[in-house]
Amino acid sequence: MKRKIITAILMTLFIPVIASASCESVVEEITQKIINNGVPSDSFTITVVSSEEAASQQGTVVGNCSNETQKIIYTKK
Repeated sequence: MKRKIITAILMTLFIPVIASASCESVVEEITQKIINNGVPSDSFTITVVSSEEAASQQGTVVGNCSNETQKIIYTKK
């Protein structure tokens, strides 16, 4: 019983870490796909913003992460 409670507490503490890691991996995957399509890495930026901020950002939404609470924005330099 105590083991289940401790496991539940630890899972609750580490979920934000897992979520941010997955967001970073999505950004890396999108960046690599853009580069593989022949776009030089110094000619664009990829940023992660909250879903609320995404509407006011310049650029194109190319993905999302963190259970769709974050949007990934592609912007040409």
